[in-house]
Amino acid sequence: MVKVALFVRLEARPGKEKEVEAFLLGGLPLVMEEPDTTAWFGIRLGPSTFGIFDAFPNEAGRQAHLSGKVAAALVARAGELFVVPPSIEKVEVLASKLPG
Repeated sequence: MVKVALFVRLEARPGKEKEVEAFLLGGLPLVMEEPDTTAWFGIRLGPSTFGIFDAFPNEAGRQAHLSGKVAAALVARAGELFVVPPSIEKVEVLASKLPG
């Protein structure tokens, strides 16, 4: 059962939308290696607005993800890809439905 999550809002620089999309697609194999990342979604909210939503069973899992490869890549490429730094919100999961 997931208890905590992250919602990350990303606003692509003009002309960088395809690169942000590729970045999100490339993040999936990295999070597949994280045992406590129960759910991970790279999403598009609009023409240049993207996001990441991921969920974890506990705070330790969330912190491990924040210290992981996707987070490091996000920080490393933020200035190149995004208009403003990514907005990372820690959220509490009240209800969920997941397979398994």
